[in-house]
Amino acid sequence: MKNLIPLLEQQKQQLDDLTVLLESELHLISTRDAESLTSVINEKSDLLEKIANLDKTIEATYNAEESELEDTSINDLFDQINHSLAQCKFRTEINQKAVEQGQLRVEHLRTLLLEARTKETMTYDKSGKPKGGLSGKGVSA
Repeated sequence: MKNLIPLLEQQKQQLDDLTVLLESELHLISTRDAESLTSVINEKSDLLEKIANLDKTIEATYNAEESELEDTSINDLFDQINHSLAQCKFRTEINQKAVEQGQLRVEHLRTLLLEARTKETMTYDKSGKPKGGLSGKGVSA
């Protein structure tokens, strides 16, 4: 049990660090700071790898010490970790929605630009109806 508590405390700290990174990521998504966002994503990826490795260590330690685990402090740590994990999941969902909204805005802007471009090149045919495209047939040499 004495080996498990420090591991759980370390995992709690890593999840709290991940929460901070996710908050930073949301801010960078909204400000569209690509360079800083890439840096935060790389840092988040490294932290997630550390969390996964620590999970394996905790699992092995937990299985080895399972018969000794009747302490309420460990249950409290598990509750805190589960709460931090829920916060991370929630913030990840928010970031996902922010990215999706950003992509929709970019697509909408693209559509508006294409429509404006089409209107600029609009001409009329012989009957007076609007026709998209270039006004001339071009120059052939």
